[in-house]
Amino acid sequence: MKVLIADDDVQLVRALAVTLGARGYDVVTARDGRAAIDAVITERPDIVLLDLGMPRLDGIGVLEGIRGWSQVPVLVLSGRTDSSDKVDALDAGADDYVTKPFQMDELLARLRALGRRRAPAAGTEATPTIRIGDLVVDLVAKQVTAPDGPAIRLTPTEWRLLEVLVTNPDRLLTREMLLTEVWGPTHGTDSGYLRLYMAQLRRKLEPEPSHPRFLVTEAGMGYRFAPAG
Repeated sequence: MKVLIADDDVQLVRALAVTLGARGYDVVTARDGRAAIDAVITERPDIVLLDLGMPRLDGIGVLEGIRGWSQVPVLVLSGRTDSSDKVDALDAGADDYVTKPFQMDELLARLRALGRRRAPAAGTEATPTIRIGDLVVDLVAKQVTAPDGPAIRLTPTEWRLLEVLVTNPDRLLTREMLLTEVWGPTHGTDSGYLRLYMAQLRRKLEPEPSHPRFLVTEAGMGYRFAPAG
C-alpha cells in the first residue's frame, strides 16, 4: 500500500517514513501543499497523511484541490487542537484527524482502518481532469484541449496560474495569494503581472473573454474559478 506523507516537518516525515517502510508501506513524501497535490496526481497513493500548516498551499487547500476528482482517503495530522480546525478539515474532505503529538500505534491502527475502508480498487480513480466549458484541463499532462482539437498552447506562467485557480474551485483567491503562489513572495504587490496573465488566459480559454464566465474577477479582492460558469 502506498502512503503519501505531506508535511514540512522534516524530522517527523523521516520518522514516519522509517516506521511505515518497516511495516511494508511504500512511502512517498511532499514538503508543501503544491507538491502534495502533484504527488496525488502522479503517484496515486492509497492513503494520504496530511499536515494542515504547510507552505505554498495549506492542508485545507490541498483537500479542496483533490476532492473534485479523487476519493483517496486522507488522514490529517495536525498540531491544531481547536474543534473548528477539525470541523473545517472534515468538511473539506478529510476522512480522519489525529492531533500531534500522537502515539505511533494509534496512527498505524487508523491507517489500517482507512485501508480497509478504501473504496476504489487500484487503477479505478478518476482521471484528474477539470472542465472549463467545452475545454478539458488535464492536470497530469499539464495541458488544455478543445473537443476533437489540438492542445491550447499556454506559457509556463499561464499554466501555473490556471493550475492554482482550477485546483481551488469556487474559492476566492486574493491578488496577493495568486502573486505569491505563481511569482513568489517578492511579487506580492505586482498586480500588473496578474491582470496581464488573467487577460491572456481569458483570451485563450473563455468563450467571451470580455465577459468571463469561468475565470471570474471578484472586484477589489482577487479572482475565482467558477466551474459551473
